[in-house]
Amino acid sequence: MSRRKLTQDEMDLWQRIAEQTEKMHPDRRIAPSLARPKPEPTKRAPTPVQPFTLGQSAKGQAAQNALLPSIEDRVNAAPLQMDRKRFTRMKRGKERPEAKLDLHGMTVDRAHPALTRFILSAQSSGKRLVLVVTGKGKQRDDGDPIPKPLGILRHQVPQWLALPPLSQAVLQVSSAHIAHGGSGAYYVYLRKAR
Repeated sequence: MSRRKLTQDEMDLWQRIAEQTEKMHPDRRIAPSLARPKPEPTKRAPTPVQPFTLGQSAKGQAAQNALLPSIEDRVNAAPLQMDRKRFTRMKRGKERPEAKLDLHGMTVDRAHPALTRFILSAQSSGKRLVLVVTGKGKQRDDGDPIPKPLGILRHQVPQWLALPPLSQAVLQVSSAHIAHGGSGAYYVYLRKAR
């Protein structure tokens, strides 16, 4: 906010009032002219306006707000525990699964015991490579303010396989080849039964 300039009458009135007052600190010097107007600021030359284009200072791709990497990235980033040659054949769809569990349409309460029963019985019967089909999940937004991962079984199955009692039976988990279900299924390579 800019101040207005004092008129001559106002400056004279101030000077008369200032002369009639007693000084609080008589030994202190007063600035000779309190009513002097402020000096005018020097004006700078305006800077030339440069044309603006939308996104000219953007740095690459906008960051995603995902707190975790995708489920496929997490499963595939797990360290290799099995024979590399067999793993490569499995990822290319050349190895045939010896058994298959389809969890389509199951709730979490029904799917977890079914998975546990299937993995433990497959290991006890000497099977090494099994296929667990979870499905990709429904691709819809229910309008909830808290985002939920689509395909709850697809996200839960790798976690269940990493926890006891299944962790002692599972050697490697990997996303299935497109011929066996793609991202809606998992290869589970089992340890040899002891």
